[in-house]
Amino acid sequence: MSVWRTKSIEQSIQDTDDPETKLRKDLGALDLVVFGVGVIIGAGIFVLTGTVAATNSGPALAISFVIAAVACGLAGLCYAEFASTVPVAGSAYTFSYATLGELVAWIIGWDLVLEFTIGSAALASSFSGYLDQVLGIAGITLPTSLSSASDGFVDLPAMLVALLVMGMLVRGTKFSSRFNQVVVAIKLLVVALVIVVGVTLIDTANWVPFIPESQPVGDTGGGFRDLPLITSLFGIEPAVFGVGGVIAGAAIVFFAFIGFDIVATTAEEAKNPQRDVPIGILGSLAIVTALYAAVSLIVTGVQSYEDIDPSDGAPLATAFDAAGAEWVGNIVAVGACIGLIVVAMILMLGQSRVAFAMARDGLLPRSLARVHPTYGTPHRITIIAGVAISLLAGFVDLETLANLVNIGTLFAFVLVSIAVLVLRRTRPDLPRAFRTPIAPVVAGGAVLLCVYLMLNLTGETWERFLIWMALGVVVYFAYGRRHSRLGLQGRDGASLDGQPGSGSGAGGTAGGQHPGQ
Repeated sequence: MSVWRTKSIEQSIQDTDDPETKLRKDLGALDLVVFGVGVIIGAGIFVLTGTVAATNSGPALAISFVIAAVACGLAGLCYAEFASTVPVAGSAYTFSYATLGELVAWIIGWDLVLEFTIGSAALASSFSGYLDQVLGIAGITLPTSLSSASDGFVDLPAMLVALLVMGMLVRGTKFSSRFNQVVVAIKLLVVALVIVVGVTLIDTANWVPFIPESQPVGDTGGGFRDLPLITSLFGIEPAVFGVGGVIAGAAIVFFAFIGFDIVATTAEEAKNPQRDVPIGILGSLAIVTALYAAVSLIVTGVQSYEDIDPSDGAPLATAFDAAGAEWVGNIVAVGACIGLIVVAMILMLGQSRVAFAMARDGLLPRSLARVHPTYGTPHRITIIAGVAISLLAGFVDLETLANLVNIGTLFAFVLVSIAVLVLRRTRPDLPRAFRTPIAPVVAGGAVLLCVYLMLNLTGETWERFLIWMALGVVVYFAYGRRHSRLGLQGRDGASLDGQPGSGSGAGGTAGGQHPGQ
């Protein structure tokens, strides 16, 4: 009954053939790249660009994006190796179960549930901000009490869009993928318009100084809870802008890259995961990094960072309005409004697939892993996730949601990077369609950079994260540890399908064929 027991790669893959919990293999390489691009291009490019430029980085916002992209790229190489070797739903949860043990797997699964749930709610909230601007174009104004979680009572549009995407995901992954492809095309056209038109409106004086001089924060009134944790730990004078502000900005805009790991969660639904999953992860990262750097230079070149309102829910559109190109701002608002729906949808997809994998292993009620008889989707967990996300989007503001997503994702990246090195030592025999180049350097760099970015998040964010993780440990020992299928196998001498067998409670090999065999 050891909490460090591991589930063999072979058993994880064998479980994907269980008729009651088998997912359809509908996705190709293009689907995965589009999923990745679709989820990454969202609130980061349409919302956080203005917020971080105004409060942390100034014109050096482009450098903040590059720093965040490097962290994601290093972790992405590790994800690509793992997802092509273990093409099973669950992403970092499944990878950790095979290498670091059940307790660590549970912790990372619990963390991913936080990441994707809060992330989807944050994107639904972002959608609401752009919807206000779109409705304003038509002369319609929603009452603040029904359109804002921070200034009013409830954000009703955010709640409704969360329920809408829930319905699409229940309907089917391929259906969702087709909808995603159409919307991603719209988003890319909008981003291309921003770049092409924005280049003609840039005032290079807005880029001087490129890295604004560091300024002290002063008394925030909240003590360490409102400051980056690193300043409290090492007695660093809190400040904004300067090099420190650029790095702190990277920790925030990291939210803009969240989603490429969604590709890993869909590995079980890929037609050829060994080839297609690495293409999906690395291809989507490369495309969006170039777009983010370009758009960040546009937004700070068209409008001075000092004139950007950090509380503006649609800063990219507002920048063009200020430059006299309102028609571009209107198109951006419409494109963002449509595009953010897809991002919320794909993050909800990731949440449901991680929870599905945990339920299939018995760490959550196994009934949640049942798939719909017609659509082949985990409809029960998707509906539960959709309702929870809808409530969060309706009653919690965007900034709080975004910070929680960042710390959860960075923590997942750290564990996946470590797990790649562990699996290299424990299972060197496994066929690997993709191998992380100079793995010790790449994985080590990913760990160090992700931990550093985590330390640049506020003390309050750390508090909430640790409370959530402590709650997860309680749930594991109260339910998951006793109902774990792997634990029952080791205790009763039965295989995971309930048949007599030579169970392995601590890392033994179960039956089943590896895809490379």
